[in-house]
Amino acid sequence: MRYSFLLHYPEMTAEELGPEALAEGMRAFDEYITALDAAGVLVGAEVLRPVSATTTISLATGELVVQDGPFADTHEKLGGVVDIDVDDLDAAIAWAQQAPPAAYGHVEIRPVATWVEDARWTAYEHH
Repeated sequence: MRYSFLLHYPEMTAEELGPEALAEGMRAFDEYITALDAAGVLVGAEVLRPVSATTTISLATGELVVQDGPFADTHEKLGGVVDIDVDDLDAAIAWAQQAPPAAYGHVEIRPVATWVEDARWTAYEHH
């Protein structure tokens, strides 16, 4: 089963973090992604640019509305996404608790319903 980990944590600049904390954070993420890959469960991972680079759009009113910044204004920001393929939710939880942001933010575990691979949609069969 595929799961996406939505990594939410307080957003800080490199200057606010300081060089030691930044290096430690990069090391922790590198070790985490390396462990996922070595276990053969890593599908993909992305760290997102700061929310200041975000643009949100909506057609809910029937017209295009473009907004600078994220839709929600919260203390924690969506900072990255990790996609894995494991047997079940218990395995996903075991990997999610090792994600560095679990120690200072939140990791939302979301089952993937469909995904695109080689320009084709694939859906999970629900049993």
